[in-house]
Amino acid sequence: MSLNDTLIRSARPKAKPYKLPRERGLFLLVNPNGAKLWRLSYTFAGREKLLSLGAYPDVPLRGHTDIETGQFIKGARDLRDDARKLLAAGIDPSAQRQAENARQHEAALNTFKAVATQWLAMRVGVLSPGTLNKARWMLETVYPYIGDMPLADMQPPHILQALRQIENSGRLETMHRVKARISEVFRFAIATGRATSDPTRDLRGALKPKPATKHHAALTDPKAFGQLLRAIDGYTGTPEVCTALKLAPLLFVRPGELRAAQWPQFDLDSDTPAWRYFVTKTRADHIVPLSAQAVFLLRELRPLTDVASPRKPDAPRYVFPSARTRERPMSENTVTAALRALGYSGEQMTGHGFRATARTLLAERGWNPDAIERQLAHKASGPLGAAYDRAQFLQDRRRMMQSWADYLDGLKRGTVVTLARAA
Repeated sequence: MSLNDTLIRSARPKAKPYKLPRERGLFLLVNPNGAKLWRLSYTFAGREKLLSLGAYPDVPLRGHTDIETGQFIKGARDLRDDARKLLAAGIDPSAQRQAENARQHEAALNTFKAVATQWLAMRVGVLSPGTLNKARWMLETVYPYIGDMPLADMQPPHILQALRQIENSGRLETMHRVKARISEVFRFAIATGRATSDPTRDLRGALKPKPATKHHAALTDPKAFGQLLRAIDGYTGTPEVCTALKLAPLLFVRPGELRAAQWPQFDLDSDTPAWRYFVTKTRADHIVPLSAQAVFLLRELRPLTDVASPRKPDAPRYVFPSARTRERPMSENTVTAALRALGYSGEQMTGHGFRATARTLLAERGWNPDAIERQLAHKASGPLGAAYDRAQFLQDRRRMMQSWADYLDGLKRGTVVTLARAA
């Protein structure tokens, strides 16, 4: 008797497992619980072995074409014939299946999303929280398209398709930033032995180019800048926002660094008052010499904000805490919003623009360009750059920052439009 659908359907469970007739090694095992399981008996290297081929009726006796998908569904006889072909080639079907299962398991562990998640975890403490969140958001935009793909299977067209979704929305700058983050994930995968190449390198010319660089708007005319300083002095807001707005032109640090400033970083009482903090962007310590004007503003604000959080006494003591909670700094848009309230549009002035203003006016008045760059916390060039910065430029920067503060006072009065030059 040979296997047929009528025989299989009519087979009823018994007290003990039993087998339906064998057909070229293929048989159906009927268990007491009613389960009907396909098995293939074969001999390899002189040993009798069994291979599971699935359960009936999920795996039918004969293969067929699915009406809805048009895909051919293999039956037990097809799976048996596949196994016999491997045997004919000298391959153990059981070992082949184990190897394939291991490959699939490894692929599941090394999908783009899985590796990207590991890469993000490695960046904690290296990237600033804001930068890390942006990187996470950028990668999440492509997860629907490539997140579940094993890195080993990913080719340039797969990444191109994912990036096209962003490109078609017109966000070209974002698209190129996402591409850069994808490349970083692949470089991490290469270093850890889970990829052999970075497919983003082969996308050159396939995407629309980046838009022309748009610099932060900044006022560089002394008279116009003096008008802005007078407007800032007249701004009516909370003490925290007023002080941040007044310190922005005096210190010309990055807006994110200003809003995240913490009181323990400040030394206001020494002969050389300064603000010392770690610049995440350049991975270096930075010193901001404080002018007398900056020290005055900070001393006025200190009694108001140098207070421990009642809920978390060990939380950072932010110079400019959020209006909602002392456990977080003020919003990154606070200074920009204040400038808009003063009537300055995004095409006229930005929070970041104070850096460009200081850089331009200081350079025009003959201050050492290297001292200006170090004060802006731009990365020093050359292997000895950082050491040279500390040894050579700090005294210059102390004099420069006080001269700059005095110059701003003159601009506010409308009586001084020249900046004292470096000696």
